[in-house]
Amino acid sequence: MAERLLEAGGVRLCVEAFGSPADAPVLLIAGGAQSMVWWDVEFCHRLADGGRLVVRYDHRDTGRSDASPAGSPRYTGEDLATDPLRVLDGLGLRSAHLVGLSMGGGIAQHLAVTTPGRARTLTLLSTTPAAAYDGPPLPGAEPQVAATFTSPAPEPDWGDRDAVLEYRVDAERPYAGSLGFDEARTRRLAALEVDRTTDMAASMGNHFLLDDGWPAGARVQDIRTPTLVMHGTTDPLFPLAHGQALARLIPGARLVELDGVGHEQPPPERWDVVVPALLEHTRD
Repeated sequence: MAERLLEAGGVRLCVEAFGSPADAPVLLIAGGAQSMVWWDVEFCHRLADGGRLVVRYDHRDTGRSDASPAGSPRYTGEDLATDPLRVLDGLGLRSAHLVGLSMGGGIAQHLAVTTPGRARTLTLLSTTPAAAYDGPPLPGAEPQVAATFTSPAPEPDWGDRDAVLEYRVDAERPYAGSLGFDEARTRRLAALEVDRTTDMAASMGNHFLLDDGWPAGARVQDIRTPTLVMHGTTDPLFPLAHGQALARLIPGARLVELDGVGHEQPPPERWDVVVPALLEHTRD
């Protein structure tokens, strides 16, 4: 189906689906400040060809979903975390296999502890325990990533499309793993995002102004949804130990290490590992 806007719970969310409605639904949940385009169309088609109804959507403030003024999000972390339920309701789906990357992985964990009946399985990519973690200290971000928080690059002229595109590409650069930074692919996806996003300033900033929305008292250890953890061996934001911790904490979780992958959607070089693992894990 083509992109469509769903009206659900007072918010408009842009969604796109691939595959047959008769197949098991897989909902892809992107990371912070990411629209749906970072789930590459070819990646979605490969999953759909394996017999899945693949759904991707734009978070609020990204792509064509509702946008708030830059610096003033009109929603909470809880709202963002429950938007996948609005997507499922808008599509008439009772439940789905949830695949979350980074912040999207935190959202998937949130849903697994608050509405477990809506999550058939979890797949957690490049993420970390969403609840307070009381195990051995986990390693921090690599210097090139930490610098993006302590000394961020100056914002572009948001009215200059070329400047915004360069800013968006450069935002992804520090997160590459040892496979290297795929300039051409990143630029292609960033251009798609810039050209279809209502407000790039809001898209790049508003998610980071929210609380995490994690329910008080809930623990990652309480998750009982079958879980697959996939984590890059050279993730510079959440080093591999974060994925290993998740796999230890969630009962029965399985860890697949992605050699050379950074903090990113699985790159094409690893689709031959990721796609079969996802299809196996989401087999109803």
